[in-house]
Amino acid sequence: MKFEAILADIGGFGKFQKMIIAINFMSRFTLPCHFLLNNFIAAIPAHHCRIPSVDSEGIFGNLSLADMFTISIPLEDDGTRSSYGWVYDNTTFKSTMTAEWDLVCDKRSRTKASATVFFIGVMFGALTFGSLSDRFGRRIMLLTSYLSGMLFGLASAFSVSFLMFGVLRFLTGFCMTGIVIVSSVLCVEWVDIEHRKLVGIFENFSWTFGSITFVAFAYLVTDWRWLTISVTLPVILGIITWRWMPESARWLIANGKLEEAHLCLVKCANMNGTETLLQRIQPETLSSVVVTEQKGRVYSYLDLIRTPKMRRLSLTTGVIWFSNAVAFYGITFNISGFGLNAYLTQLLYSSAEVPGKLSIYFLLDRIGRKRTQVGMLMMLAISLGINMVIPKEMSRMRTAVAIIGKVFASGSFGTTILYSSELFPTVVRQNGMGYNSSLARMGVAIAPLILLLDEIWQQLPQLILCLSAALGATMASTLSETRNRCLPETIEDVEGSVQARSSFWL
Repeated sequence: MKFEAILADIGGFGKFQKMIIAINFMSRFTLPCHFLLNNFIAAIPAHHCRIPSVDSEGIFGNLSLADMFTISIPLEDDGTRSSYGWVYDNTTFKSTMTAEWDLVCDKRSRTKASATVFFIGVMFGALTFGSLSDRFGRRIMLLTSYLSGMLFGLASAFSVSFLMFGVLRFLTGFCMTGIVIVSSVLCVEWVDIEHRKLVGIFENFSWTFGSITFVAFAYLVTDWRWLTISVTLPVILGIITWRWMPESARWLIANGKLEEAHLCLVKCANMNGTETLLQRIQPETLSSVVVTEQKGRVYSYLDLIRTPKMRRLSLTTGVIWFSNAVAFYGITFNISGFGLNAYLTQLLYSSAEVPGKLSIYFLLDRIGRKRTQVGMLMMLAISLGINMVIPKEMSRMRTAVAIIGKVFASGSFGTTILYSSELFPTVVRQNGMGYNSSLARMGVAIAPLILLLDEIWQQLPQLILCLSAALGATMASTLSETRNRCLPETIEDVEGSVQARSSFWL
């Protein structure tokens, strides 16, 4: 007996599954907000050096700003002017951590470093929560992620120093990533094969919804501490609805918890109106459910590199995930780089994800995974390349081209997730996705630092993002097509002879 057969009897996409998807949609809202938070709380407002005599008494009010600097600010030994602090324009932002801790000029890199620290936390959190959810269960680790993520997220809003903020942001990213990792697995393990692509794309839209809604939060809440609190508190919705979230029946069966698994299946059947079809299934009969990769030897991340073709597959998909993340978030984090209003740019960037994700729903089956992946990445590279030759003063055109690039970046990311899951054999598919996900998060962590390279050459960040997307497209062109083809089940299916492989890829 296979679990898919049980799902077919009790309903693989009924009210029960839709309840899980709805709960996950609400709980996943907050993570994209935290991904984008640094764009606003670490924004650098217009500022100038504080002039003590002018600011306090207005004695030299009739002088030009340059003359005020000459008279009021002494020179250091190296010829630079001394700083008595900074005066910031609070027209757009009431307060930012940049202004509070003077993270400008030689300290500018710290604003990007704070984003990198968060994403490093996300990277390690993804690996940790994936492992812990396999050991202790999906449901309890989801609650753990809710509670710890909200705790550290709220605590970071009360930071009294940049160091304290950095540590708490790392812990926030580490804990909150569990929400996405665990909720995604729960959906996959409760939904039938026929609807997995639909559910995967729908879950991607929860990210887009969170990104768009975040713009409203950022516009209405211009104090960086209150903004951090505002995007963290929605986790309470996840905590409240957690009581209705079921444990994965697959995980329960695999760990010998047959009575609990049967109760979950009964709840599913009752909600889907198929309880009569479940009568033939009893707790003791669930022990016959066979999960091939768990009944045989234990596979690990090392199996991704033990054999030649698996090494090549892992290297190729890893580069694609990393390159895609660098380009995608390089655009996402550069909301002030094109000269337009930060809120408008962020809204346009987030909205651009909608057509990107809708397009792949039709393209994946019509032209195939490989062509969709290569085409999206190549068009992304072309968009980034065009922006390099558009003059800086043409800010509207530069923003328009960047938004088009974001459409292709979004479509490429959505394709990458499905495509990679179909390329890896069943016995190491979870390990393959975990490995790729960690490389993507490494790319996200590096993206803010790449944007700092504009101090060396203004176009250098755009060039790196362009080359990154082009590299991803080149690597994707070497992969096999998976549309309408049987998936490999074992490593031998990937490493076997030409004749054996053709039976799986044709």
